Amino acid sequence: MSKTWHPETIAIRGGRQISDFSEHTQALFMSSSFTYPTAEDASRLFVGEQAGYTYSRTSNPTIAAFEERMAQLEGAERGLATASGMAAIHSTLISLLQNGDHLLSSHSLFGSTSSVVNNMLPRYGIEVTTVNPVDLAAWEAAIQPNTKVLFLETPSNPLGEVADIKALAALAHQHGAVLIVDNCFCTPAVQQPIKLGADISLASATKGIDGHGRAIGGIVCGSNALIEQIWNHVKTAGEIISPFNAWLLSSGLETLFVRLERECANAMALAQWLEQHPKVEKVYYGGLESHPQHELAKQQQRMFGVVVAFEVKGGRKEAWHVVDAVELFSRTGNLGDVKSTITHPYTTTHCRVSEEGKAAAGITEGLLRLSIGLENVADLQADLEQALAGI
Repeated sequence: MSKTWHPETIAIRGGRQISDFSEHTQALFMSSSFTYPTAEDASRLFVGEQAGYTYSRTSNPTIAAFEERMAQLEGAERGLATASGMAAIHSTLISLLQNGDHLLSSHSLFGSTSSVVNNMLPRYGIEVTTVNPVDLAAWEAAIQPNTKVLFLETPSNPLGEVADIKALAALAHQHGAVLIVDNCFCTPAVQQPIKLGADISLASATKGIDGHGRAIGGIVCGSNALIEQIWNHVKTAGEIISPFNAWLLSSGLETLFVRLERECANAMALAQWLEQHPKVEKVYYGGLESHPQHELAKQQQRMFGVVVAFEVKGGRKEAWHVVDAVELFSRTGNLGDVKSTITHPYTTTHCRVSEEGKAAAGITEGLLRLSIGLENVADLQADLEQALAGI
């Protein structure tokens, strides 16, 4: 890779592994295993003394190409692809924490992530404390001598709270801890947490990285030392991504920047329109000047993302009416797709979060989450208008 390449070029040309056939696109290697010339070669391959491939659960050329491209985009030494975004989160936390350690986490998390943090990790003797992601004093006050990891989403799901990555990285490193940032809402096209001081940037590649709702996958990027530790768990537990999904995700990266530019512009326009709507109580979008962390979002993000959350006046009944009445938006929990989507977090993505957890994270029964795609923004606005008119 040329050191002068811009991210847009890396997304298309980075990490390519070309076979002897000189194919122009990234090849898909659908092989579970690989052969070796001699027994000595096999021995050296299996202990890591010789570069190459043995078994696709440990590594595969297609997977390696995707991992390398993502590492380059994130500004990291190494990338590791996993079977899903949740596999990325689980494998990272379980690899870096053990019995007796303390995890300090944001309380504003995706529902399944919250279950891992608050329900699963304590079963392994890992102590967990959750705090407001934007309250730096709360993070500092909650640090303990056994705190090993600070973990958060920024922007958060679904309210788009923006945490100060540089400040949290400094706090973590001051206490000998690791900062992990879930970069799912932004992707490296919008935000590069590692360049802001984070030790690990991870994401559900299912979302914006794929961008077309085709493939399940996760990605973890960081230093060689940290990724090696996580890879040892992933290869043993079998949480590796399939070559086919890695191939699809590599294809998604090729259009990442142009997609995000248009989708973020559409999201901004809709957020501004919704903020003025008489049947909308509040809009959550980092691009709005009314957003509490608007200035911070401008500093650490290139754009403001594709997710817009808003509260309709009323509650669940009114919110459900909007979900049922839309004609263009897809009713699904996915996000980052070229097709715009709508969901009711309280009863879908965060349905298993406790009532106390929902209240702490600000997830009300009137809240709706939109993921904005590539449709004409006037059509999206008209669809929301006719749905809101029926309340």
